[in-house]
Amino acid sequence: MRVLIVGAGPTGLTLAVDLRRRGVDVRVVDKATRFFAGSRADSIQPRTLEVFDDLGVLAEVRAAGSEQLPFRVHLDGKFVQERRMFAPRPPTPDVPYPNPWMLGQSQLEAILRRRLHDLGVRVELGTELTGLMLDAETVTARFATGEQARFAYAVGADGGASFVRKAIGVAFPGTTDETFRSLIGDVVAPDLDPSAGHWFAGRDNPMIGVAMTPVPGTGLFQFNTPLGDGDDASLQTMQATLDRFASGVRLTGCPWSTVWRPNARLAERYRVGRVFLAGDAAHVHPPTGGQGMNTGIQDAYNLGWKLAAETELDTYQSERRAEAARVLGVSSELLDRYRDGRADAHVRGEEHTGLTVTYRDAGAHGRIAPGDRAPDSPVTDANGNRIRLFDLFRGTHFTRLTFGAASPGTDHSYAVLPAGEAAVGKEHLVDAEGHAYAAYDATPGTSVLVRPDGYIAETTRNGREGADRSATANHSAERYKQ
Repeated sequence: MRVLIVGAGPTGLTLAVDLRRRGVDVRVVDKATRFFAGSRADSIQPRTLEVFDDLGVLAEVRAAGSEQLPFRVHLDGKFVQERRMFAPRPPTPDVPYPNPWMLGQSQLEAILRRRLHDLGVRVELGTELTGLMLDAETVTARFATGEQARFAYAVGADGGASFVRKAIGVAFPGTTDETFRSLIGDVVAPDLDPSAGHWFAGRDNPMIGVAMTPVPGTGLFQFNTPLGDGDDASLQTMQATLDRFASGVRLTGCPWSTVWRPNARLAERYRVGRVFLAGDAAHVHPPTGGQGMNTGIQDAYNLGWKLAAETELDTYQSERRAEAARVLGVSSELLDRYRDGRADAHVRGEEHTGLTVTYRDAGAHGRIAPGDRAPDSPVTDANGNRIRLFDLFRGTHFTRLTFGAASPGTDHSYAVLPAGEAAVGKEHLVDAEGHAYAAYDATPGTSVLVRPDGYIAETTRNGREGADRSATANHSAERYKQ
């Protein structure tokens, strides 16, 4: 099977890595002639960190980035307080990465490209898609060079102006607010302390000003401010705006900048035949809350295992489009807070982390159910080594956990024994501290099937096989093995 991915941003690269590690032949093309070099989406949410753990890039992401730093608030040029967008939380047994991580988008893309290169694939720059032809068995792509190539599937991850979306005739309803514009750019500010972000405003209107956030590992700050009529995205505009709120802060360089307008759009469909949409090609969000890039990465992670197995493909739209609609609501509500000048506009909650995303059916019940994220937990193996459930989930397979009972004896199936019992085989694990039983609300005999993307496919309780299952668990795990 061969898959064409159009667009080499975080969404397209994540999908390419996931497919390639499953042995799928992928081709990644982008019409840009050089790789993007700016911070743009610089906030990686906790659930996305779990995706990167599975894809084998987490260590590099954490080494290159930093924790979310506090903001120092300066009013009329004077420091008045320090505040945080997200209160730091310690790791817990079920959530190993509870806090957002800061890393410029271009740096993240470079990490994903290296991972993809290690898997034998290079991004093809300067390769513009000019046509798509679909039939029952293939997708034929036409490029500006005159080349034509056939694929089993194609995925448009080519941004809000997606050629793929237009080529397959999918509407993109929503709004673009031309009355509100923001200037965003990367700047050199040698007078600022990079150990914190900075907010500059006036006391008469403390919610309207300039935000400057350090971009880890670059020596740059991301500059963000509302843009006045007639202003452009130049360094001169940035300096003049900053001078209104602060003195003695010099901006000496600007390698990247853009003007942003509030967009909130959602594609009417995520699939037409053998062509799929993901990331900004399927949904565009206000930047408030740092959700757009993360939602696109989650699209890719949801689609990858289904596309590789060519099964349950219709559930991609039903699961991910509903989530994009929810995120659009969250991001738009935050933008309204900023516009209204509310004091809590900077506050971020659990709904921004990605950890509460669920695909559970409307009629599902219980504290944890099929469609929910599968929690992590420390356990002990037969050699007495402390490992994590995430270590068992990592890879391209389904995982079966059976609590307090013998393992079924198939690959990636484990018996999770309560504290005090002995593990006698490699498929036996001991929940010495009780965290796994608590996280899965398990009793002896509970069995849980975990999907390759870390969500629960089905549960069995009290001996009732298939008592609860999500929409993507209509077949046995054996069918999905890669």
